[in-house]
Amino acid sequence: MNIFDAAVAEIQVSYHPNVPAKDRIKVQTSDEVYRACSLFWPGFDHVEYFYILLLNRSNQILGAHLLSKGGITGTVIDVRVIMQVALKCSATSIVCLHNHPSGNLTPSDADRQVTEKIKQAGKILDIQLLDHLIITSERYFSFADDGLL
Repeated sequence: MNIFDAAVAEIQVSYHPNVPAKDRIKVQTSDEVYRACSLFWPGFDHVEYFYILLLNRSNQILGAHLLSKGGITGTVIDVRVIMQVALKCSATSIVCLHNHPSGNLTPSDADRQVTEKIKQAGKILDIQLLDHLIITSERYFSFADDGLL
């Protein structure tokens, strides 16, 4: 087969904001991020979810992306996909969010390690990790507020 007879897939990269810039929610604190979660969080009790909140330079929310839905004790977090999504929508910063179905807000070693990986990947791409929240329906733990970022 001749190389010029082969097909090459077209790659499409797109971000379609459905909220006008003037109507975007601006977040400055972990409490404001936690309150914004109520607009999209699917549930807390049975499985672990991992979302990324994508922000512009003004800390306005560009969107929320469900990275993964796992089981009772964990979920898969692929740092490359986090950065891929952030780049697609031209985010300048991100906040990571996940729940622990057990209700325990203490970060696991895995939580700490993946947070550091996300932070380092963001440095390379100039996408700042502002915070990582572990959330329940009543309260949250903030890596930034606790000095872990």
